[in-house]
Amino acid sequence: MAGLNEKPLIINLGERSYPVYIDTNFLSHVGRLIAQHIGGSQAYIVSNDKVAPLYQKRLQQALTDVGIDSDIFVLPDGEQYKNWDELYKILSWLLKKHAERGTPLIALGGGVIGDITGLAAALYQRGMPLIQIPTSLLAQVDSSVGGKTAVNHPLGKNMIGSFYQPKFVLIDTQMLNTLPDREYISGIAEIVKYGAIYDAHFFDWLEKNKTLLLARDAVALEYAIRESCRIKAEIVVADERENNVRAILNFGHTFGHVIETALGYGAWLHGEAVAAGMVLAARLSEKVCGLAYDDNMRLIQLLHDFGLPTASPDIPMATWLELIRHDKKTQQGKLHFVLLIRLGKAVTQTGIAEKSLYEVLENTAS
Repeated sequence: MAGLNEKPLIINLGERSYPVYIDTNFLSHVGRLIAQHIGGSQAYIVSNDKVAPLYQKRLQQALTDVGIDSDIFVLPDGEQYKNWDELYKILSWLLKKHAERGTPLIALGGGVIGDITGLAAALYQRGMPLIQIPTSLLAQVDSSVGGKTAVNHPLGKNMIGSFYQPKFVLIDTQMLNTLPDREYISGIAEIVKYGAIYDAHFFDWLEKNKTLLLARDAVALEYAIRESCRIKAEIVVADERENNVRAILNFGHTFGHVIETALGYGAWLHGEAVAAGMVLAARLSEKVCGLAYDDNMRLIQLLHDFGLPTASPDIPMATWLELIRHDKKTQQGKLHFVLLIRLGKAVTQTGIAEKSLYEVLENTAS
């Protein structure tokens, strides 16, 4: 298909396999890709009030050009709107539109839109075709690929959700040109994570090319996105439903989710919380897995150089411990963490002694 410069990355999950297209100009191809992968003459779009004004008209025109009618539902922007009430509104809208089960639902936005739209697609008539068009860096390298969908609960982040794979993902790096600096930097945290947990050579590359990434250099950015998606694809294919190896993708997330929940969703961006969470997880890794001090310092330095938080906010110790115990990665009542043996190699560890956890947290908790 002219205009799609590279072969798509295939998430090979048998009958649920799907392509991830990574390009710099995709909107004109959306209709043709829907015809290729799904078919039909109708599509529904979910976006937010920041993204829709930028891309709604172009997307809907691309659909009209191939004979696909479309309607759009626009949510307020923000992590605080990734909740059951907003999900219910999307489902009610689909019902009022008499949406059919085979009609595609398009998520046009960042991680919040991708997660809540994905869950709506999974629930509506027990499953309608989902298309992910991520517009933030974090969503492009992480949440749009892999099939995790969810909404938040006051007692924990992403506690209500489902595994539901899209029909395809379209990643356009040009969309990042309109992304605010804070959200762009937040997305880099997930890119750093991939090097830390899985690919030491990629971590080395990030250290050497951090200036280019901060400048949003097109070549460096596309490479970082493609490598991140490749790493995630390999992990997801090995363990789609997070029974074992996929859990390493949660490095820093147990601590990060506590930060997001305790401060109120949206106070810290997801990537900011994950960055601080990775620092805490690395400290715990030194105690439990023997992570070398130098590796820990390299991780902290890279996060710092990207302008990401390396210190956690002031959260009471009781809140840390309560929310960690509520985390969905707790197993049989035992604390479960993703830790580093070395840069590029993560493991899951169950039954961490509370004393070790307390020692890591005592300098950050009030």
